[in-house]
Amino acid sequence: MRITRSQVRLEIAAIVALSLAIFCAPATRAQNPDQIMPEASAAKAKAILQQAIDALGGAAYLNVHNSDCTGRFAQFQHSGDIGGYIQMREYREMPDKSRVEYDPKALIIDVYAGEKGWSLDRGGVSDVPASDMADYQEQLKIQMGNVLRNRMNDSTLFFRYGGNEVVDLKEADWAEIGDREGHTLRIAIGRSDHLPVRSVLLQRDPKTGERIERGTYYTNYHLIDGISTPFREARFLNGRQTYQVYLESCTYNVDLPADFFTRASLEERFSKERGKAKNKK
Repeated sequence: MRITRSQVRLEIAAIVALSLAIFCAPATRAQNPDQIMPEASAAKAKAILQQAIDALGGAAYLNVHNSDCTGRFAQFQHSGDIGGYIQMREYREMPDKSRVEYDPKALIIDVYAGEKGWSLDRGGVSDVPASDMADYQEQLKIQMGNVLRNRMNDSTLFFRYGGNEVVDLKEADWAEIGDREGHTLRIAIGRSDHLPVRSVLLQRDPKTGERIERGTYYTNYHLIDGISTPFREARFLNGRQTYQVYLESCTYNVDLPADFFTRASLEERFSKERGKAKNKK
């Protein structure tokens, strides 16, 4: 069969038209989170968070009783410069107790236990200022670990899918959690490994009413006792870096004294250290 010049032109025209249609077709985009119905959005956010729980260790992560981690800690000055690294050891007991020992030689320890807190330094033991305690309790209500372990089925929380974007060079999905007190926690979950990449807590300053944004970046995960643990954390306050820690070791579900998170334990430690100092003289 002989192909005419007009047929060739028609075929070329068809190929060109098809190519233009493919080239000009809009790229496939992730669904706009604002276009998802509330119930579907909440379900998607919870599904993403459940993937994060599984990636963090599943039952092992959920059943953690306490932790004992050591590493190097640095605070940042208002200028953005690092104030220097010191050794630290941080103990946590779920859901609301922590004890951080800074540089054993300096004898500086901060203890928070629910609604109470104390600090130990060379001058002795003192109560944590009321404003610091209020800040600690405020953040704890909707802190990432507390939400994932204890509040996934809390009817007072609101869940929402926040969309997909590249976060810290990783493609991630955002899950948003809000409460009736006006706090919003946004967690970016990596699409490939389902581990948290970043969390952002949004709240209002009770005195000024201004918005406060606290960000935490999680990197360098290690599998410890079946739990994926970020060995590097960086924290930001309103975009300014304030804290950085590099962990060197971490263990879970360890034996700790019954009074470890109490004022009495700090007073006993202070008494022993003071006794050592007197003996040296």
